[in-house]
Amino acid sequence: MAANILLVEDEPAIQELIAFNLTQAGHHVLRASTAEAALTLVRNALPDLVLLDWMLPGASGVDIAKRLRADERTRHVPIIMLTARSDEQDKITGLESGADDYITKPFSPRELLARIKAVLRRRAPQMTDDAVEVQGLRLDPVTHRVSGNGGTIDLGPTEFRLLHFFMTHPERVHSRSQLLDQVWGDHVFVEERTVDVHIRRLRSSLEVTGHDVLIQTVRGTGYRFSTQQ
Repeated sequence: MAANILLVEDEPAIQELIAFNLTQAGHHVLRASTAEAALTLVRNALPDLVLLDWMLPGASGVDIAKRLRADERTRHVPIIMLTARSDEQDKITGLESGADDYITKPFSPRELLARIKAVLRRRAPQMTDDAVEVQGLRLDPVTHRVSGNGGTIDLGPTEFRLLHFFMTHPERVHSRSQLLDQVWGDHVFVEERTVDVHIRRLRSSLEVTGHDVLIQTVRGTGYRFSTQQ
């Protein structure tokens, strides 16, 4: 599945090569050459993943990673650190700063794409093409089909994204604002009560197979996808 990837790299040739391969793989790439430019882009809209060079003009990649992890809004954005530093202590420093993975230059495009897929699967499973199934309810992002106990379930685009997010983040309580950020997109100005409308539509579509009970209301907090009653 295509992801919005922020590439923070100050070497023009390396930036161009990485951006080309990411685009060829179907991802949308935003580019920044400095820490300041990267943070400005993140303030405008949250990326699905950040590829972060260690050595940058001004603040380092480690500094940026720490700032992203310290901010509630950006705390869960996956980060892969790119660097020519190969010492064990450097890797430890990069990971302790908040990076989810660390890849040493030079690296092959195939290795980078594999690392991106692995991190997204671990940190943002709703961004992958993997089918997911819970108690007979199956959602396939590739074919955009949902089925329950063998029967087809018709969902609108928003309800599909909402269900995909729920199924890839089970047993967690999500507030309306969190669901807006994750399903509708960061900085999309939509009333929080819009979430309730789409939850009702989703439940209605799932009633025919009895899977509507998996979407639970947590009073005063938000919603949870759970197999536990």
